[in-house]
Amino acid sequence: MDATIQPASRPISSWKIFLTVLGPGLVVMLADTDVGSVITAAQSGAQWGYKLLLLQLVLVPILYIVQELTVRLGIFTGKGHGELIRETFGPAWAWVSVSGLGIATVGALLTEFSGVAGVSELFGLPRAVGVLIAAVFLLAVVWTGSYRRVERIAILLGLFELVFFAVALAARPDPHAILAGLAHVPLGNSEYMYLVAANIGAVIMPWMIFYQQSAVADKGLRPEHYRHARLDTAIGAVLTQAVMAAVLVATAATLGRSNPNAQLDTVGQIAHALTPFLGTDWGSVVFSLGILGAGMVAAIVVSLAAAWGFGEVSGYRHSLENHPQEAPWFYAIYTLAVIVGALAVIFIPNLVTLSLGVEVMNALLLPLVLGFLIALAIKALPPRHRLRGPYLWLVLGVSAVTAGLGVYGGLSSIPGL
Repeated sequence: MDATIQPASRPISSWKIFLTVLGPGLVVMLADTDVGSVITAAQSGAQWGYKLLLLQLVLVPILYIVQELTVRLGIFTGKGHGELIRETFGPAWAWVSVSGLGIATVGALLTEFSGVAGVSELFGLPRAVGVLIAAVFLLAVVWTGSYRRVERIAILLGLFELVFFAVALAARPDPHAILAGLAHVPLGNSEYMYLVAANIGAVIMPWMIFYQQSAVADKGLRPEHYRHARLDTAIGAVLTQAVMAAVLVATAATLGRSNPNAQLDTVGQIAHALTPFLGTDWGSVVFSLGILGAGMVAAIVVSLAAAWGFGEVSGYRHSLENHPQEAPWFYAIYTLAVIVGALAVIFIPNLVTLSLGVEVMNALLLPLVLGFLIALAIKALPPRHRLRGPYLWLVLGVSAVTAGLGVYGGLSSIPGL
C-alpha cells in the first residue's frame, strides 16, 4: 500500500501531527453508529427505558481496546487484517475470516440502504430514486478520489450524526429516571438479553476491524504516529457511544414513557413516533439528517472493508492510492457491494425489518473476529508491541465476556435454548 503521509523535513508540532493522523479511527467509529445501530438504540430506549444506557457506557473502553489492536497491527506491520491473517495462519484461515466479513457486509449494507430508502419515503420520494442517488454518490466518491479525499468526505457525512444530541435534548429526559435506569439491569430477561446482544453487535462489528487496520496501512501511518492514532481511536469510541446513548435517551424519554411497544423497525416508524414530541417538521428533518449521515458513512466504510479484505486475502491490488485501471478487482468488489446492496433494498422492501437480526448476527460472529484479532496481536506483532503480561489477560477477559454475552444474548431468543 502506498503511504500518503510523508516523512517530515523539519519538526512539526504535536497537534499538527495529530490532525494529519486523524481519520481512520474517527471514520470507523462514525460508521459504527450506522442505521442498524440507531434503530437498535431506539428500540432499546423505547422498550426498556434507560435500562440499557449503562451498557452504552461500558462499551466505550471495550470498543477502544478492540480497535486499538487494529491500530497497533496496522502501524507496526504495515499490512491489512486479511493479509496479515493469510501470512500468519495461512490462506484457509484467511478465507474463513473474510467469509465472516462478507456475511457482515451484506447485512450492514442492507440496513444502510434501508435507512436511505426510509428517509426518501419520509419526504415523498420513491425509495428507488433515493437509493440510486445514494449508490451513484458512493461510487463517485471512491472511483474519483484518493484515500485522503475519501476519508474527508466520510468524516463530513458522519458529523451529521451529531444532530442526535439535539434530538436527545429536545426530548427533555428526566435525570432521576436516568439514574434509576442505570441501577436496574434485568439480566434474567431473555428479551432484554436479546437487545444486549444486539447492542454489542451494533458496536463491535467485523468490518470495523478490517477497515481500520487496512485504512491505517493505506494511509501510511508509521510507528511515530502510534500515540496520535490511539487518541484518534479513543475520541471516536467516546463519540460513537455518545451518539448511541443520545438516540436511546431520546426514545426512552418519549416512547419509553408513552408507548414502549411502538413498532420501530424502520426509519419512518421512528421518525413518526418521535414527531409528537419533537415537532412535525423539525423532528423529521433533523432525524433524517442524522440517519443519512450514519447510513452513508457506514456504506463507504463497509464496502471499502469488503474490497480491502478480499483483496488482502486473494492478493490483488487493494489501495485507494491505485487508480481503477491499476486495481480493477478492488474497485470491482467495492462497486459490486454497493450495487447489490442498493438493488436488494429497492426490490425487497421488507428487508428493513432485519436491522436487529443483523446486529445479533454480528454478536454471534464475535468469537471468530476477536479470536483472530487477539491471535495476531500475540503472534504477528514485533516482540516489543505484542500483547503480553497483565494487559494480555485484560484483553482476553474483556473479549471473552463481551463475546460470551453477545452469543448468550443472541441464542437466548431462540425457542428451546
